[in-house]
Amino acid sequence: MALVRGDSGIRAATRAYGSQIHPVFMTPPLAASLFGAVLAERVSLALAVIHVAAMFAAVYTAHVKDGYVDFHIRGEDDDHPLTARGCRVGLAASTAAFALCCVLLFVFVNWVAVALTVPTWLIAYHHAPQLDTNPITTTTGYPLGISLSLLGGFYVQAGTITAVPFAFALVFLVLLSGIKVIDDAQDYDYDRSIQKRTVAVVVGEHRARDVAYGLMGLALVLVVTLAAVQLFPPTAVLAAVAFAAVAAIARRASPTIATMLLIRGSYVFLAVLVAAVWFEPLVWLTAS
Repeated sequence: MALVRGDSGIRAATRAYGSQIHPVFMTPPLAASLFGAVLAERVSLALAVIHVAAMFAAVYTAHVKDGYVDFHIRGEDDDHPLTARGCRVGLAASTAAFALCCVLLFVFVNWVAVALTVPTWLIAYHHAPQLDTNPITTTTGYPLGISLSLLGGFYVQAGTITAVPFAFALVFLVLLSGIKVIDDAQDYDYDRSIQKRTVAVVVGEHRARDVAYGLMGLALVLVVTLAAVQLFPPTAVLAAVAFAAVAAIARRASPTIATMLLIRGSYVFLAVLVAAVWFEPLVWLTAS
């Protein structure tokens, strides 16, 4: 049976499977894993690569499964490059790659590293059709995966979990949950027509925006507070300021434009946090 719809051959299969790599949504989990490694200070490149590969396999699983469910089962999408069999082969390959990474983490780190990693695949595989029909799990699934990626990236390097990576994971969970509410609002009319219970469908579009920006505001307050008590570097406040500027612009935009701005704003937020942790350029001020 064919793997690709409407085409055949290695080149067509490569294009089809490559199309399931969505950089906008794949970059944050991979970056979170590396950020966790940076927080650990002493970085083993080999362990970092293994954990990042596991995160890639988990997110790839989510993308293939989501496309499979939306096109072949629900009939929501107009097109999909892979046949149903092609999707199943892709899921088997990504799951095997993830399992191999977990075995390597068990051998080179310990079972706790595996315990922090496996839930990312569980979230990815069950996103559709289980988790994406409930307003809580459809909102927090992706952010929780990123938070776990950060914690796992830290643990495989440090062999423990401290207050700093846990606090960063909490900030990302709250901030990205807010962004996810806005992202889901893009499909409000369609989701409502099929009784898909996103936050926007449950509480209404306007109230969902209030919930979303409330969550993002809470995350920024957490950053400032944690910097004030010196759990975060003082320059972490710059990340909150930068994201707040983006959010202020996004609040006046449509859900589609707002999502685009907020996702890219989250990249800036992460980049500034990485710089704050890596360089701590103002540490001399707190030491004087």
